[in-house]
Amino acid sequence: METMAGHSGHGLFLLARYLSALRDGSFLTRERAGLWAFAMLIGFAAGIAALFLSAHNNLDYSGRPIGTDFSNVYTAGVAVLHGQPELPFDPEKQYHAEQAIFGHATPFYGWHYPPYFLLIAAPLATMPYLPALIVWQLATMALYLGALLLLLRGGPAPQLADEKMWPALALGFTAVFVNLTHGHNGFLTAALFGGALALLEKRPIVAGILFGLLAYKPQFAIVLPLALAAAGQWRAITSATATVALLSIAVTLLFGVGVWSAFLESMHFTRTVVLEQGGTGFHKIQSVFAWVRLWHGSVSLAYALQMMTTLGVALSLALVWRSEASLAIKGALLCFAAILATPYSLDYDLMILAPAIALLIADGVANGFAPWRLTLLTALWLTPIADRQIALALIPLGPALLLGAYISLCWSALSAGEHGTLRSGAIAH
Repeated sequence: METMAGHSGHGLFLLARYLSALRDGSFLTRERAGLWAFAMLIGFAAGIAALFLSAHNNLDYSGRPIGTDFSNVYTAGVAVLHGQPELPFDPEKQYHAEQAIFGHATPFYGWHYPPYFLLIAAPLATMPYLPALIVWQLATMALYLGALLLLLRGGPAPQLADEKMWPALALGFTAVFVNLTHGHNGFLTAALFGGALALLEKRPIVAGILFGLLAYKPQFAIVLPLALAAAGQWRAITSATATVALLSIAVTLLFGVGVWSAFLESMHFTRTVVLEQGGTGFHKIQSVFAWVRLWHGSVSLAYALQMMTTLGVALSLALVWRSEASLAIKGALLCFAAILATPYSLDYDLMILAPAIALLIADGVANGFAPWRLTLLTALWLTPIADRQIALALIPLGPALLLGAYISLCWSALSAGEHGTLRSGAIAH
């Protein structure tokens, strides 16, 4: 009995010790963060090398185009170069075009973008496929890193920009690997968010232009006007609106009025087949809508709960952006809100979390980390690479963690209890 009691007491002691380390973040030393980042980079490099070594004729080991989803961007660009800018918006024609380029056995990769993205797809299609993919990924990755550097230099802890470790942490972020292997546009989206937030206070017109360029993925701009209006950022709103208007004129002049009607018609397929029926896979989508559908809830229930989430996020975000909270906290919440407010965001879109994580680390270094904050940031940094597999077990890790992080940070900001105590052993040290 005494032995059992001793083991029980020791177990409780260890549990209390582990919880204390998670609460104050003492487990995340600078050395451990660096080791984790470099371990991720080595793993990413090995995985990508294996992908290319097992590839043949632009196809990977399972017969999919290398860079999977980039194949639909490249196919759309080829269609534009052949004078068929409306083709990508017709799923059947797009699929036949993909088969003509990549082979009859290639899976279907749908085009779900507004016509603005054709402005990028067409120039990329002037190159062979693999060079186009490499140029796309390296160019947008450079923009991503540049935006984070601007964000750190203008943030509450500018000394972080001079740290040698931050690029490793930025590239070791697990959404980077998901984005690279899918040939997707997460780097560009993160760069636009990060760059705009970095420039918002000193160069609001330029920031507005960057926000306006997000028109290529409009689902992530749902909460932007409300946040900017709440903060009185009218110059940014004006320049963002002008940017979208100029892009619309350019698209119409280059590709014709027909692309707009083709886009509107294609939205029915995207809404019903891809989103409501889960053609993409509910385990890949990072939203409350997908959470409900993953648990076999009805489409109407999923829309209702998503609408409640969107409204709650929008109203609380406006309150924070009207408050005296720092731009670091506002910016991080905006990144979270951009994902939570839309029913359609995938795991590679979690690249948007990179500016949020950078801002929260900078704020914590400058003002102290609130309890559990470093544990939360660690979880957000690790989640993208594991979320898809965990969701197959009906555990929607990504949406649940995002929602919890948003509520926690928003509550902390609005209750003016934002600054926690800096703890010994935390990454700030």
